[in-house]
Amino acid sequence: MDSVVIQGIELRLTPPDELDWEWVGRPELKRQLLAAWMMLDERDLALSPRLVGKPGVGKTTLAAAAAKSLGLPVYIFQATMDTRPEDLLVTPVIADGQKLRYIASPLVSAMITGGICVLDEGNRMSEKSWASLAPLLDRRRYVESIVAGIKIQAHKQFRVCATMNDDSSTFDIPEYIHSRLQPQILIDFPERDEELAILQANLPFAPPRILHYLSVFLERAHEDDQPYTARDGINIARYALKLGASEHGGLDIKRHVRQATQQTLGEEALEFLPGEIPIETGRDPGRDSGRDSGRDPPR
Repeated sequence: MDSVVIQGIELRLTPPDELDWEWVGRPELKRQLLAAWMMLDERDLALSPRLVGKPGVGKTTLAAAAAKSLGLPVYIFQATMDTRPEDLLVTPVIADGQKLRYIASPLVSAMITGGICVLDEGNRMSEKSWASLAPLLDRRRYVESIVAGIKIQAHKQFRVCATMNDDSSTFDIPEYIHSRLQPQILIDFPERDEELAILQANLPFAPPRILHYLSVFLERAHEDDQPYTARDGINIARYALKLGASEHGGLDIKRHVRQATQQTLGEEALEFLPGEIPIETGRDPGRDSGRDSGRDPPR
């Protein structure tokens, strides 16, 4: 683990996350994020956007993919309701020989190395934690660690964004922080063809029929304003494929996807499962004649 010395205090840096995530479809969202991070002049400042959407719509993936396109290391800090200011900045630990050492968080490590930090699920943090970041998110561009007794200035290449889930289990962001986390980039559910492409990118080993089947399931769920996302579709497909592989008869798409859906999302999700889907068009005949055409899909 690398270390740096700041104002006489040695900080051990957290290594970046090694992510090979790809953003599939919706190039406009990636363009908006990269535009927010752009600097047009030496006197300009990069913005600190917030990516808002339902859990599982790809907010973290978008941030990581944008960072990758800039060739910068990405550091992900997972925020929780228990996150303390020292967790965000510098944490003291007792090392061998009872010597005190200081560990830089992913955020501070990104600040020092000139990387990109993703504050994941930022609206799960309390105001006290957000307050410690106020000077970082304006023109001052620094944080102060009370624990280590040092002020840490951000590298010029440093970028940050916060992902925020649009659900009820979160805090309201204080206004003085909200005004610093601009612009807002709203990430909604993708269109069906984009969602199918996401499934294909994440499950290149899966038979195309099961991916078409689940893309229709997700489309139906979105039309009914259900919160199911491509992440759910990926998890269902993975489990259904494993269920099929564990049986001598192999994969039965309708039966195994039904079981995987029930165990992944619950009984209430089953009504959105389609009937047979011809692979040539991805069309769902059962859509025109009730929830289920009564025919089993090809295996």
